[in-house]
Amino acid sequence: MPETLKLARRAPGVAQVTMARPDKFNAFDEAMIAELDAAFAALADDAEVRVIVLAGEGKHFSAGADLNWMRRASEASEDWNLADARRFAAMLARIEACPKPTVARVQGAALGGGVGLVCACDIAIAAEGASFAVSEARFGILPAVIGPYLVNAVGRRQARRLALTTTRIGTAEALAIGLVQQVVVADTLDTAVDAVVADLLAGGPNAQREIKQLYARLAPGEVTAEVRELTARTIARVRGSDEAREGFAAFLGKRPAHWIPR
Repeated sequence: MPETLKLARRAPGVAQVTMARPDKFNAFDEAMIAELDAAFAALADDAEVRVIVLAGEGKHFSAGADLNWMRRASEASEDWNLADARRFAAMLARIEACPKPTVARVQGAALGGGVGLVCACDIAIAAEGASFAVSEARFGILPAVIGPYLVNAVGRRQARRLALTTTRIGTAEALAIGLVQQVVVADTLDTAVDAVVADLLAGGPNAQREIKQLYARLAPGEVTAEVRELTARTIARVRGSDEAREGFAAFLGKRPAHWIPR
């Protein structure tokens, strides 16, 4: 059983991974990184799970890196730090590349690596009063591993501003720059998460897997011949799938598709 996480079924087809170090504001260390990586790997392979919610127990989502862990890192060799950073990078990549939709449920503070977790999820919903800071430079280090996810979420210039200034922003600004996609009154956070989860459960699981795989290969800019061919081949392959046939049959028959949990 994990020591730093709580794993539960939030609803049929929905798993919740809760960081459970509330006394440390859910700051993560080597143990939590390993357990997050293992949890998302297992849930990705669990046929009964359609959606994964990432949450933090207590007042805060995650304060980022545990200071004792960072202190150990500052005293360790470069080889030790390289191996450690690779494990952190692999965990974030596991969450970002999860074939199932992921939702970050954010309350209180999300700092440093906690912002990286928010950015690695497909959807982030925050309670009013939440705050965000990419604070690594205050400790003489930089947000390197979370950098690609931050840039993908808010764009290069906003990411640089957040990382260079280490300023703490509130939910209004986080929403405006795309760090989160929805802000709700604190006592309706779970209601809002459940509403988004219901929308996700209505979609075909294979279609959602294909969306994540395709969109990971797309970027703003010119729509090249290679991109056009990629998208054409993808939809041509998916249109003839059993899931697509079921989706159209359910729509025309005015009934729920078989993949929607009862």
